[in-house]
Amino acid sequence: MKHKLLPLPGRLNSGVAESRRALTVNEIMWAEQLGKQLGRPTRSLAGWLVSKWLTAYNQVLEESAVQLCAIQPGDTVLELGHGPGLGLQSAAKLLTGPTGHLIGVDYSEYMHQMAKKQMMELIANEKVTLHHCDVAAMPLGDSTVDKVFHCNCYYFWPDLRKGAAEIHRVMKPGALMVTTLRLSRVATIAAKGVMPGENWRPEAYMAALRDSGFTDVRMEDKQDRNITFQAIFATAFK
Repeated sequence: MKHKLLPLPGRLNSGVAESRRALTVNEIMWAEQLGKQLGRPTRSLAGWLVSKWLTAYNQVLEESAVQLCAIQPGDTVLELGHGPGLGLQSAAKLLTGPTGHLIGVDYSEYMHQMAKKQMMELIANEKVTLHHCDVAAMPLGDSTVDKVFHCNCYYFWPDLRKGAAEIHRVMKPGALMVTTLRLSRVATIAAKGVMPGENWRPEAYMAALRDSGFTDVRMEDKQDRNITFQAIFATAFK
């Protein structure tokens, strides 16, 4: 099922606004700190707790994003904001061809190191490369990536258009990107002030993709293991 997404349902918009107005100063401070940890977990108790939450909460979304990419054995695949490494592990199993290669980037040094431990053997065998970097400045060549996926990631990019333009740069012509999320939960978290600004809204992200040269940008409802989620598809046009 495809979505036009303009705008979000009125009761969802009003619910977000009302929830924000009701927040106390302490709740706002707590929400801001949680948002920082979700966007860039640090080596701390809070960061460790976030990593455990990401592992439990994102498993279906990560694995579904990988499956929806239709990865081929010889593809070069990129995961954005890989976190603890769930999606990396799922994608690596599909890259069985001699040219198959997996790349991961994450802005969090803590998540970068955690994933390096998870993927140690594949990194040693040069099947996986991980970079600690900003999605808007990746050390990758132009038009080198066949598939891109990410899960619960774009909300934390400081500039959606810079991120989208950089992703478009590294993708091959006709390459596919898949983004997965559970919109209802994202809206609930955003209502508590955890996510800064309006970048969490899918229409803002999709507009940035279109402005950066992506085509066939659409959002569809999906279901896996009795969990309903949304998948955003985009194709790199060059």
